[in-house]
Amino acid sequence: MNIIEIENVSKTFERVKIEEGLINSFKSLFKREKVKVTALSDVSFKVKEGKIIGLIGANGAGKSTLMKAMVGLIKPTSGTILVNGFNPHDKKKDFLKSIGVVLGQKNQLWWDLSPYETFLLHKEIYELSDTEFKKNVDELAKNLGVLEILKSPVRNLSLGERMKCELIASILHSPKILFLDEPTIGLDFLAQKNIRNFLKNYCKERNTTVVITSHYFPDIYELCEELIILKNGEVV
Repeated sequence: MNIIEIENVSKTFERVKIEEGLINSFKSLFKREKVKVTALSDVSFKVKEGKIIGLIGANGAGKSTLMKAMVGLIKPTSGTILVNGFNPHDKKKDFLKSIGVVLGQKNQLWWDLSPYETFLLHKEIYELSDTEFKKNVDELAKNLGVLEILKSPVRNLSLGERMKCELIASILHSPKILFLDEPTIGLDFLAQKNIRNFLKNYCKERNTTVVITSHYFPDIYELCEELIILKNGEVV
């Protein structure tokens, strides 16, 4: 069964053309010329349920744009995206409950709250029962080795501890599909390895589908079963 289907997806953005030189910069204050930038061009692929897929490519290849389109953060200019049978851009409740998202540069945790308090917010958002919430928090925190820091303010945690708690927040509701954009960025070797080991075991036990982007070769080599290579917005 294909849980993700991407067909002929393209995405273009408009940006102001910047000319070199002081005179041209002054002119642009009064007359701005816009140019189209193609981030994705006719991208098509399918992902089977339970697979761990790596999106790889150089900076600017379109990885993050494609990831954002798959989770509904941006709408493609053309083409169709189906994730678990849903159009992500519709942001239907059942779709949002079926996915988990970790963006390396975006935080779900509140700086002055503890991770546990953020988890309580997610409990209400995803309508988890008290029993399910406690079971999932205890199990995930134990497996990631963060039980003792769950009630400490996020500002007091190390980067590795924060990322582990970000991961818990993203899978607390047991999503069918997990999207990971640079999940180990900035982490030390040991923290990276701990997260990779956790993900391998977690996804195998629950048949979770994962789409991951990373510049760290071990993330791709150790986790991914298949690769989708992007270059200049196209699948190669």
